[in-house]
Amino acid sequence: MARIVVERSHALGLDAAREKAQQLAERLRLEYGVNYQWQGDVLEVRRSGADGRIEVGEDNVRVQLELGILLSAMGSSIQGQIEKALDKVLQA
Repeated sequence: MARIVVERSHALGLDAAREKAQQLAERLRLEYGVNYQWQGDVLEVRRSGADGRIEVGEDNVRVQLELGILLSAMGSSIQGQIEKALDKVLQA
């Protein structure tokens, strides 16, 4: 199994960052069949072969993702996609 951790700071504030995380999660649902659920300020995400969480803070966002055996081989590509998506969505 592979573990991906990506953290980005932002200047959006908590409410706006939560809204951006919601938009990102909905995009992941439509494109990759990811299920998600809010637990406070943490967005739990899950799909076959991957479990993770998006922790939304006042000035940062942290993504943690555990990849199963089949997706582990694509870990660096998946991490790059996460970094790119976060950078895009967190622009003020």
